[in-house]
Amino acid sequence: MDRRKACQLIGASLVSPAALKAAESSFKLRYVLSSAMYGDMPLESVLAEVAVTGCESVDIWRKVHATHREQIDEMGEEAFQALLKKHDTKMSVSTCYPLGPFKQDDELRWVKKNGGAMTVCGSGGMGEKDPVGDEAKRQVQAFFEKLKPHYELAEELGVTMAIENHKNSMLSSPDSIRYFIEFNPSKNVGIAFAPHHLHDAIDEIPALIRECGKENLPFFYFQEYHPSSKKKMAKEEELKQMPGFGSLEYVPILEALREVKYEGLSEIFMHPMPRGIPMLDTAEEISAAINQSRAYLTKCLS
Repeated sequence: MDRRKACQLIGASLVSPAALKAAESSFKLRYVLSSAMYGDMPLESVLAEVAVTGCESVDIWRKVHATHREQIDEMGEEAFQALLKKHDTKMSVSTCYPLGPFKQDDELRWVKKNGGAMTVCGSGGMGEKDPVGDEAKRQVQAFFEKLKPHYELAEELGVTMAIENHKNSMLSSPDSIRYFIEFNPSKNVGIAFAPHHLHDAIDEIPALIRECGKENLPFFYFQEYHPSSKKKMAKEEELKQMPGFGSLEYVPILEALREVKYEGLSEIFMHPMPRGIPMLDTAEEISAAINQSRAYLTKCLS
């Protein structure tokens, strides 16, 4: 896709100022900026875009999706904090899929030390993938038994462990989500809710949000399923993963979030192919696409 086409796709929104004001006054989403959207760009370039994209904080991603956690290790925590201060922002989340839920104790401590409040990862290998029925119940119970020392540490630190419902894992099906809610023993554990991994149960998404309630929803991905997340396609196709570019109807989803008085973090997201590259050529273009999705969501709220 050439620059002209990209500009057409991420051009000015048609949302009126009055509609924006009305929607935002009644219910607001708290946006966090995913550093993965910027791939291997310098961390400072990402932090400069936090305010531009209407976000209150940044979500730090690591390889293979980005290099920003590694960049922080290289520069040191003092330099990282100086960059946050320079750009008048904060780090709220560390997304740490390679660690999984059972090997992130040190990351929980790192997040707390650096002013953050949450980690995000998958549920790890617990046996049969995408379990349903009694198997889902068994795996969820086993998951929480194994997680006990780790969520106790999270409680001690005041950090939340957000577990994504992800295909090919324990926490994936509507059944496993419902059992997760039923057996969750800790206020410091919740679901990083991912509609794109419920593409075979789209009609259930609003009901699942209501069943979770805000207590079990610390994090929400605004991304929809599209084959471009796993297969190389034109950039125009990749963008269809993002709100307003694709076909997922967000009004019922936002109605459910409003109904439960959702207070968690919201992340506008997509996967480029291959993983780890910036989703568009420049930081400015990436932020413009995020802002168009944000304007679309605000329009849906109105």
